[in-house]
Amino acid sequence: MPEVPSSIEISQTARLKPIEAIAEAAGILPEELEPYGRNKAKVSLELFERLKDSPDGKLILVTAMTATRAGEGKTVTSIGLAEAFGRLGVSHMLCLREPSLGPTFGIKGGAAGGGYAQVLPMEDINMHFTGDLHAITSAHNLLAAVVDNHIHHGNERGIRQDSVVWRRVMDLCDRQLRNCEIGLGSKFDGFPHPSGFDITAASEIMAILSLSRDLKELRERLERVVVAYDHWGKPVFARDLNCVGAMCVLLKDAIKPNLVQTYENTPALIHCGPFGNIAHGCNSLIATRMGLKLADYVITEAGFAADLGAEKFLNIKCRQGGLTPAAAVLVASCRALKMHGGVPAEALGEENVEAVEQGCENLRVHIENLWKFGLPQVVAVNRFPQDTPAELEAVMDFCHEMGVLSEVSEVAARGGEGGIALAKSVMNLIETKTTRYQPLYDINAPIKKKIAVLAGEVYRAEHVEYK
Repeated sequence: MPEVPSSIEISQTARLKPIEAIAEAAGILPEELEPYGRNKAKVSLELFERLKDSPDGKLILVTAMTATRAGEGKTVTSIGLAEAFGRLGVSHMLCLREPSLGPTFGIKGGAAGGGYAQVLPMEDINMHFTGDLHAITSAHNLLAAVVDNHIHHGNERGIRQDSVVWRRVMDLCDRQLRNCEIGLGSKFDGFPHPSGFDITAASEIMAILSLSRDLKELRERLERVVVAYDHWGKPVFARDLNCVGAMCVLLKDAIKPNLVQTYENTPALIHCGPFGNIAHGCNSLIATRMGLKLADYVITEAGFAADLGAEKFLNIKCRQGGLTPAAAVLVASCRALKMHGGVPAEALGEENVEAVEQGCENLRVHIENLWKFGLPQVVAVNRFPQDTPAELEAVMDFCHEMGVLSEVSEVAARGGEGGIALAKSVMNLIETKTTRYQPLYDINAPIKKKIAVLAGEVYRAEHVEYK
């Protein structure tokens, strides 16, 4: 593989088009666009009324095998696949999650892709963007302030001071504020009680916003948020404190998807970013539904691997939104396979075909999991510079034995050109294989039954113990 400049060096060479041109190419009318500068914009939800009779496009989920700490390239693959569709002249839309400042300044880094498979302007997307996370932070902390203020001014709802479960949030990782005591001043400064700050992406409001179809549903979901319990053990809801209207006003623009572009000037909707480990790890339902109305193919991703992010995408988001995915792209890498084959992190750059073959056991389980949901799939082997032909061949041979299509993806090094084979395989798969998507569990089943299904079917647990 040729040596690739750093992602930030590549981003600085991009020739971005005005966001109005990107919107026009995507089928968005000028009156439906709310520009935030030259290269990013909000898209009005009025678009849905105009396109309500338009057929939906095909939904493609990008997921992955269990990754190393550095990640194996779901976002890069998603962006590169979109760029490849663009090179093929195929109508498409990329739908991704919004980055959070915490991981951006931590070991993970940004979430705008890498190499020649980036969404741009990268610095804006990774930091502040159009202010969505700040709006969520404000709405969340307004509710926290109202709860404490209600108790301070007479506590009409009879809230137990030790039962407040609604903490505060900020969009940074600040270890010292995870658990703290607040209200330590005079009697005018509230009442002392333990609290703390979570990261904004972990806010329940982030999850609610990403699953709401419109402002009406957003309000209905916010009204049902539990903030504390009263002296009789009954839950106290946000609606009981008469502040949900104010929260909706703070979120009135954050509910609108954000339009940007890739390095190769193809359109991307980036909206919402709930964490996959504590929420469902997907971009907003609104953005995905908008993409499906605008394009023939919509590429989206789900956090973590197929056992976590894809499971939640298929069991939660698709069911909530009435979505039927047409196919899945399962991202694998020789680096991750070697890790699962027992190779220590410091030796992952060395050729080890035997470890790759042993690590394919992890890939096999993820392939089987997607089959359980009824999804046709293609394995995308995300190529890194240190990967050898023998290692890549071992992965491809394994996929062939499993009866699964596979393609080597070089989108980080070559942009859309490096993903054309993958794009063609995905389109061919959708044309020749009918999705038989179905969720794994009955939505009306008891909670322990749902847990048993997930633990057994997805994680291969023999039984579940409760303590």
